Amino acid sequence: MTDTTLEITDVAYRWPGRAGFSLVIPRLSVAQGESVLLLGESGSGKTTLLSLICGTILPDRGRVCISGTDITTVSGGARDKIRAEQIGVIFQQFNLLPFGSVMDNILLPLRFAPTRRKRVSDAQAEASQLCYALGLPAGVTDAKTTALSVGQQQRVAVARALIGQPPLIIADEPTSALDANSQTAFLDVLFAQIATHNTSLLMVSHDPRLGARFDRIIRMEDIAQIKRAVA
Repeated sequence: MTDTTLEITDVAYRWPGRAGFSLVIPRLSVAQGESVLLLGESGSGKTTLLSLICGTILPDRGRVCISGTDITTVSGGARDKIRAEQIGVIFQQFNLLPFGSVMDNILLPLRFAPTRRKRVSDAQAEASQLCYALGLPAGVTDAKTTALSVGQQQRVAVARALIGQPPLIIADEPTSALDANSQTAFLDVLFAQIATHNTSLLMVSHDPRLGARFDRIIRMEDIAQIKRAVA
């Protein structure tokens, strides 16, 4: 039986302040080492789904299991720890620390994840290697992130997600700021990393052309329902 990194079962969530609107996901799973592309239009619930997976919001019912642990049953502090140890997130808006250097930003997850940090023998060397693999210029690790181009900032965000080999990578539109050549290079590095470490990948996008790179493509409308109560 294949190990499962992510397992969602019978999840329902109602948006606060939007009376009658709810998201229902009967089932979603991502196996260990599997790459999954999740396609969906704006308003289909993709961002809410990622928030449920990361434990930043909790469902009204159902199970969200990360590497076998149901994060809906543990404390907020325990969810934070699971997120830091088990999940590398590539945010659509990058969420880099503007006052920190590139190296500071990449190493940030390791400060909150002791187990993840132990997987790295030399954190700065691994960070520099990731920067090189992602096509960032030599010496960039000392630069402030605000001095970088948008595409370079995005690649720093990718390196931050990959550092320490978390079992699950969640990527929210990570290619949106890259040109065609940079997009190809980025995907080459990302897939090389997940293959090396048998990492699971769930990437959200609206671009079906990316599908050829993935083990499986799923569409938001096939796995989830947005319900509106009838008055």
